[in-house]
Amino acid sequence: RFSLLLLNLEEYYFEQHTANHIVNKGCRDERKFRGSLKICSKSIIFEPDDNNQPIIKIPLRDCISIKAPEDNETNNPFTRDTSGGISVVCNQVFLIKERNVIAPYKTVRGRTEHLFRLDVAGKLGDVVQTLHQLYRASCLDKMGDQAAMITAILQSRLARTSFDKNRFQSISETLHMECKAEMVTPLVTNPGHVCVTDANLYFQPLNGYPKPVVQITLQNVRRIYKRRHGLMPLGLEVFCTENDLCSDIYLKFYNYHDRDELYYLIATYIENHITEHTAESYMLQWQRGHLSNYQYLLHLNNLADRSCNDLSQYPVFPWIIADYSSSVLDLTKPETFRDLSKPIGALNKERLDRLLKRYQEMAEPKFMYGSHYSSPGYVLFYLVRVAPEYMLCLQNGKFDHADRMFNSLAETWKNCLDGATDFKELIPEFYENDSSFLVNSLKLDLGKRQGGKMVEDVELPPWASGPDDFLQKSQEALESQYVSEHLHEWIDLIFGCKQKGGEAVAAHNVFHPLTYEGGVDLNSILDPNEKVALLTQILEFGQTPKQLFTTPHPRRIIPKQKSLSRASSHSVSVSESPVSPNEESFEDLTEESITLAWNNIAKLKLDEQYKIHKEAITGIAVTSNGSSVFTTSQDSTLKMFSKESKTTQRSVSFSNMALSSCLILPGDTTVISSSWDNHIYFYSIAFGRRQDILMGHDDAVSKVCWRDGRLYSASWDSTVKVWHCAPEDISSNKKHQFELLAELEHDVSVNTINLNAANTLLASGTKEGTISVWDVAAATRALGTRTECLNVLFFGHFFLVISVFFWTDSRHLLSTGEDSCFKVIDVQTGMLISSVTTEEPQRCFKWDGNTILSGSQSGELLIWDLLGGKVTERIKGHAGAVVSMWMNEQCNSVITGGEDKQIMFWKLQY
Repeated sequence: RFSLLLLNLEEYYFEQHTANHIVNKGCRDERKFRGSLKICSKSIIFEPDDNNQPIIKIPLRDCISIKAPEDNETNNPFTRDTSGGISVVCNQVFLIKERNVIAPYKTVRGRTEHLFRLDVAGKLGDVVQTLHQLYRASCLDKMGDQAAMITAILQSRLARTSFDKNRFQSISETLHMECKAEMVTPLVTNPGHVCVTDANLYFQPLNGYPKPVVQITLQNVRRIYKRRHGLMPLGLEVFCTENDLCSDIYLKFYNYHDRDELYYLIATYIENHITEHTAESYMLQWQRGHLSNYQYLLHLNNLADRSCNDLSQYPVFPWIIADYSSSVLDLTKPETFRDLSKPIGALNKERLDRLLKRYQEMAEPKFMYGSHYSSPGYVLFYLVRVAPEYMLCLQNGKFDHADRMFNSLAETWKNCLDGATDFKELIPEFYENDSSFLVNSLKLDLGKRQGGKMVEDVELPPWASGPDDFLQKSQEALESQYVSEHLHEWIDLIFGCKQKGGEAVAAHNVFHPLTYEGGVDLNSILDPNEKVALLTQILEFGQTPKQLFTTPHPRRIIPKQKSLSRASSHSVSVSESPVSPNEESFEDLTEESITLAWNNIAKLKLDEQYKIHKEAITGIAVTSNGSSVFTTSQDSTLKMFSKESKTTQRSVSFSNMALSSCLILPGDTTVISSSWDNHIYFYSIAFGRRQDILMGHDDAVSKVCWRDGRLYSASWDSTVKVWHCAPEDISSNKKHQFELLAELEHDVSVNTINLNAANTLLASGTKEGTISVWDVAAATRALGTRTECLNVLFFGHFFLVISVFFWTDSRHLLSTGEDSCFKVIDVQTGMLISSVTTEEPQRCFKWDGNTILSGSQSGELLIWDLLGGKVTERIKGHAGAVVSMWMNEQCNSVITGGEDKQIMFWKLQY
């Protein structure tokens, strides 16, 4: 029955001793109750073995004397002997869990004596000495002095002990680190020793409670977060699951060095198979529908230091539903929902006007709201029916007044709208599957309301048939289209750009300065009493989450209609080819086939392979009917391979320099090849000969692209050039002139380029790792002047950028480099959304927005889960690096070219 929740806030449990509690000693009705005597930093607790007997808690500050009863030194109430008995005389005692019922503590006031006889009499001296020390601490007038003395006693105990190495799971384990720390659970902490080996993380509580050692296998760790605990960056939380709300262990250290060293050890261990996600990477997943609204909010809370083990920083979720009176919940009506663009305090205009008037008259530092939207009291307000002992711990053994309890959803929502000091949001439990927090299944006596009604289950809105139905409808509301379209507005308030500063003032979202991260520097406060008082005030008041975003959060991508996500640029749009409502369009079929292909991309099988070049293959282009494959190589040749006859039908050499890339123009009449000899060659398929040469650069041409009559060429001369060249001009055998439309200047050699689907943006990657995104339209208008790029992302990679590719939304750009990294960049903000480290450079890739098919330096084809940051499949391929890749429109056929001089044909086999 004992738990750390029986202790006061900021109290420690030191040791326990088996003992008898002797009542009415020497009298005819003398009785003995066997149990366990707990020595704590601010109290003595006796837990009887008989569950019907109450647990006895004696505050040390209320003690009159602590002595051995047989001692004759009556002038000294604090003495000791070796009889095994301890007499405690006090003027107040708390009786807890009488008849094993969870209820408010019963207070017995007046002078009483309690005799405890230890089973091991030899321990009496040490126990009494400890009690004397703790009693002196409790008698100090100032809280800061009390805390300092208790901390000294605790640190002395920790220094005299160490981790028991016999607790290792294996004798072969290698110790990496040992230090002192505290295990954090809601409202309480438990001191002990942390130990990390090459296989396990251990925590051994000083008091052996709740078990002798907590062990976590490092191989099972999936997530690890640094935490701010008690306003100090001393916490570390470890998860062995991907999406659970609660962690496996939360540790608080006594200094930054120990916390950071342990974090480094665990992070180093797991970095090879786990990717640490950032807020931006989760944002990308959520935007594209890979994460639900609930999952996304859970991840943001985790990243913002919110933890179920810290009630002052408990995960915060929004009120979503505003209708608690209708018989049917209509999720198609906007008025059903709360306005997510405003904080709770700004939802009621009349109340807001009063608050703003007070705010304007207030001296600095100003704040609009005198209470927070998340605090320990608010969390336990919602959870009292399933966590009554936490409420009793927080409120000194009492429940709140019955009329202030969580009695009704409608009442609570109304009070959040109208109450002068009530601005609370919700907790994750409202959107989960366990409805027990809405039901008084423990049959707790939570008091009687003014009308005489007992506090029982939470009163639900008419549209909910029961607690489970309420949660199900709440989940549906959270995942509804309305919320998906507006959730980013609430994120701006809680985790984003409207959390602090001028944006917060404009959004009426200003709380007390002490609630914000960095609002107070505890290290700068020298007075220990002031520090303890301030810390207590802040922890009870609640804390604002860590700010995760400083720019407006993008809204979720809500598909209005199906479209060709990977169709070629000249495909017919939906508006140009209308279909009847009952007729499935070609675009729908294409979209479904593409989705099916990427879902089964791991089933890619090698169909054929041919060695057709003498050096590495640098480019692949295929005619629209798929019958002919054109390849370029560092052996300086352009070759045409017939899939039908399985033979090389043409081989052309334009110079003795390597060719770097190739493409086929619409109509399958001309192949364009770029060369290291600074030239671009046009080859007529119909006439079987070189048709034209564009001498447009001063160094090797590294890559060419074609879109809508324009040629884009990248070069080692540090430029990208845009040329006008209409298809009809080059489909014949006539020579013609090229018109330079734009010259995009770089500081170093350009290795690769890519255009977005709308032909409005061009991305370039250089040999030094810089990625630039250019506004093509602005560039063509600005010919003759140095064109500025839309957004320069300096050092996207540490070394040469191998390839870049826009996703279909034109906002996200994937790149790979010689630094063995995949990186996803938000083009609009320049923000790095995701970074995945690979074992070796990936030389080419195709991408569907999440899954990547890449060709590796070692010759394998790798399939990546970009969001998970891991390889999901390895397919044996070339004998050397895979340096070029082509994929058909349906994404079910792939051709690769390698340094082994071979082309390989791959097909999906469902």
